[in-house]
Amino acid sequence: MFMLRPTVRTMGSKLAPGATTRTFMTTARPGLLRNSFTAPARIQAQRLGGLLAKNSQLLKSSGPMAFRYYSDAMAQEETPTPALTVEDMMPVENIRNIAIIAHVDHGKTSLVDKLLAQSGEALGSTRVMDSNTLEKERGITILSKVTSVAYNTADNKTMKINIVDTPGHADFGGEVERILSMVDGVALIVDASEGPMTQTKFVLNKALGLGLRPLVVLNKVDRPTSRVDEVDGLLLDLFGSLGASDEQMDYPIVYASAKEGWATRGMDEPRENMKPLFDLIIDHVPFPKVDRTAPFQMLVTQIDSNPYLGKCFLGKVKGGVLKIGDKMQALNPEGKMTETGRVTKIFVRRGLEMIPVTEAGAGDIVTVTGIANATVNSTLCDPSVTEPLPSDPIDPPTIAMKFSVNDSPYAGEEGKNLTSNMIRDRLMKEAETNVALQVIESDTKEAFEVRGRGELQLGVLIETMRREGFELSVSPPRVVFKEEKGQRLEPVEEVTIDVGNQYTGTIIEKLSKRKAELKSFDENGDKTRLVFECPTRGLLGYSAEFKNDTSGDGTLNHTFLEYAAFKGGLERTRKGSLVAMGSVGQATAYALNLIEPRGKLFVRPGDKVYAGMVIGESSRTGDLEVNPTRAKQVTNIRTVAKDDAIVLRPPVEMSLESMISYIAGDEVLEITQSSLRIRKRELDATKRRQNLKHNRE
Repeated sequence: MFMLRPTVRTMGSKLAPGATTRTFMTTARPGLLRNSFTAPARIQAQRLGGLLAKNSQLLKSSGPMAFRYYSDAMAQEETPTPALTVEDMMPVENIRNIAIIAHVDHGKTSLVDKLLAQSGEALGSTRVMDSNTLEKERGITILSKVTSVAYNTADNKTMKINIVDTPGHADFGGEVERILSMVDGVALIVDASEGPMTQTKFVLNKALGLGLRPLVVLNKVDRPTSRVDEVDGLLLDLFGSLGASDEQMDYPIVYASAKEGWATRGMDEPRENMKPLFDLIIDHVPFPKVDRTAPFQMLVTQIDSNPYLGKCFLGKVKGGVLKIGDKMQALNPEGKMTETGRVTKIFVRRGLEMIPVTEAGAGDIVTVTGIANATVNSTLCDPSVTEPLPSDPIDPPTIAMKFSVNDSPYAGEEGKNLTSNMIRDRLMKEAETNVALQVIESDTKEAFEVRGRGELQLGVLIETMRREGFELSVSPPRVVFKEEKGQRLEPVEEVTIDVGNQYTGTIIEKLSKRKAELKSFDENGDKTRLVFECPTRGLLGYSAEFKNDTSGDGTLNHTFLEYAAFKGGLERTRKGSLVAMGSVGQATAYALNLIEPRGKLFVRPGDKVYAGMVIGESSRTGDLEVNPTRAKQVTNIRTVAKDDAIVLRPPVEMSLESMISYIAGDEVLEITQSSLRIRKRELDATKRRQNLKHNRE
């Protein structure tokens, strides 16, 4: 669709005598022309803070569409007009940078939605900050995201509040850790019913360690199950146990309902809007302590990719002023210069949009383009700067999985990215932007060990690659051990479980077999909260078992605690597998009907199978080889009795994360764009038996 594009300069310019004019038309989409105006021009002009005031008469006379003209005399000097100029740069005293931190499902994203809506942004839907496809499907926040709102105080001062929405799941804690260096305050959201949880403790500990002064938002206080006074006491104990200073202990509290869109400073005050929370952010969060006269410096916190601009680097400007066309360099964390370039674009956030500017000052959170090879924790700076900005270390990964090429009989039939080089490039690209991941190449370059925080984090990476058309095989997760002074250490996690009182005995028994130690047992009505310290390897595969034991009526949360001495071997809890034998083909109802009494099936008639593929779970320990492609023999012998109709039980369906937790040590998970299959690492049955005999010897 064609669109006419006017500019401030050319709409009011007089043409030189004898100059020719021509209307300029472009096919660019409106979303890409952030520095131009589209019809109706008056509405777009309102977003520029009065930049078009001197051309208001021209806009009135131009009707619903203004035209852009070029003259021969002006063609050489014509440049696009940015949406904001240096006059619009916000004073540093009027900027507030705050992160929203909380446990999963305590209402962070819903709260940000209401803050945006009540600041005048047209959202169009709920959970607008969860823009990633997987985030929308799973209903969780995976990536940290930045937005900005303008707020007018009671004394008519315009304030800019940069808000960072963070994940609440422990597996994505690295996203929280890396953005805390970008903000000057945090809002700790706590569910007034559940109270402080494992991730609440984790994120609060990180914020207190950086010297940030939190403000507390008790969310969901309108629920009948809310425990405002009790949760307030638990929070005070949590602050004290984490070593908060006297200044940090004096935290203000806001009572809110993010779903209903109101916040108050007292439970008896009128419940109207989010204004009390806005006012508290302005009063409690300090403005950035920066120097705009110093050379430009910015620590890269997040990297985005744009097909038109290349790599876009997000971060907080720690010093100086940055202008389009300025020279800059990239320093790695060790201080080595990795690349030089010029600033090509600068963007600031305004609601849900990225607005281009010509200049940005210290204290603001901006996105910069112009360099291609910088990474997270790199320092973008003026060429005169020689020392990189310090980056805060993050907790080490605790889980590792091996990614390799898919070598099953169906390899290459359902995907397009098949080779080890393609897998390597994709993993290295992910490691550049996700500092919580580590990628280690094997000696043969055919397999890659990927280390992360948990099964969910690695599962999200695998699902993303799968949707991009990759085919690969992944091994079962294993924990990352450490050696210190000749002693073997393993990761230990704090586990918080909320279940009905009738399930506590089963939970304690199961986790005790997994080397867990019960630290707390608190009953509250018909619910009980159990707190354990459990080795990470004891939690592998437990989530599915937990759902079965509690009939889905329970919550399990865990977060990394420390590395402790190795606690010894664990009992085997999974039964054997039903392993396919025979030729490559499709499973038949006749064969599955004969196999079904032997255990639980994972496949249905018509599914593709091959020798070495796991098609079910045996009812006994030890693997059992079966033939799922067997067909009924057809003969010319007539019979009076008709064959009974075959009725099979529905197969067990597992999600990607469930399969990752389920697979045994000698199995791998085959990942394709349309299928997930569990198979033996060694497909040949004879070789499997030889390997088993060798291991016993």
